[in-house]
Amino acid sequence: MENKTPAITVLMPAYNAAEYIKEAIDSVLNQTFTDFELLIINDGSTDDTENIIKGYADKRIKLHTQPNAGVIGALNKGLELSTADLIARFDADDICYPNRLKVQFDFMQSHPDYVLVGSATDYIDKDGEYLFEWQPGAYSHEELQKAILTTCPFDHPAIMYRRDVAIKLGGYPKGAIHFEDHLFWTRFFDAGKVCNLKDKLIKHRFNPASVTIDEKWRGPDFKKIKYDSINRGYITDEDAKRLKEILLTQDFGKYKEAAYYSMIGKKFLWNSYQPAKARKNLLQAIRILPGKPEPYLLYILSFFPEKAITAIYNLQKKQDRN
Repeated sequence: MENKTPAITVLMPAYNAAEYIKEAIDSVLNQTFTDFELLIINDGSTDDTENIIKGYADKRIKLHTQPNAGVIGALNKGLELSTADLIARFDADDICYPNRLKVQFDFMQSHPDYVLVGSATDYIDKDGEYLFEWQPGAYSHEELQKAILTTCPFDHPAIMYRRDVAIKLGGYPKGAIHFEDHLFWTRFFDAGKVCNLKDKLIKHRFNPASVTIDEKWRGPDFKKIKYDSINRGYITDEDAKRLKEILLTQDFGKYKEAAYYSMIGKKFLWNSYQPAKARKNLLQAIRILPGKPEPYLLYILSFFPEKAITAIYNLQKKQDRN
């Protein structure tokens, strides 16, 4: 009997994710919606990631192991190997709420003119501690069309999109390292409607190994390359080359670890006012990489009253948009 094509491909790239991948896989297998394949691209892991995946007997899990190609290469290989009409993106250190696939599948089925749907999320730290609820701030196609040029209004591992559209758009843009998703989403607006749901459908984990480093830590050159590319719709070969040079000076253990603790500290100020926890994380960032000014400034801010911090945060957001 011929195998039935699943309704959804859950696309999960994995690189040295042994610490978290079991919890991530279990959260997919325990979905209320069951007609899916879980396609895991093991991108050259050197830890126990592959053995953990192979320990599952569930036939919905499809494993592809390849030499390390980076997240863009892993995602595009996943697009190539996926079989379903709908792709649900998910990361190997995150957790799906049980109704995640059903909510997004039902939406895409009842709105055939939509090509992409995101959602709100809950954020957790590396140990699973709750940090804050993230609401996108832009939900309708029209709101998102305005927001996309100045900020990324989608949470990548909470996205579902139509596979045929993603392939026609060329897949994740090569060279746009650390903003490949943001640049990719800009292309969907020409293919159909997009939206965000207010439902919180996943727990998105910050951890030092995979955390997206704050743009302020990346510096002005990174931001210029990124937003020039976003507004242009593609990244030039020259910018891609320069971007690699910038990242070579940043994507190493201590820098990423310090950036993680600084980000957690910031979230405990901006998004979930817990100044004592903010200071604990900021001090850790300072110990690891004492040369960065931002953790010191945030540490001082942590002694301000909540209303003052909220006012400063709102002012900063307004400046970033401009």
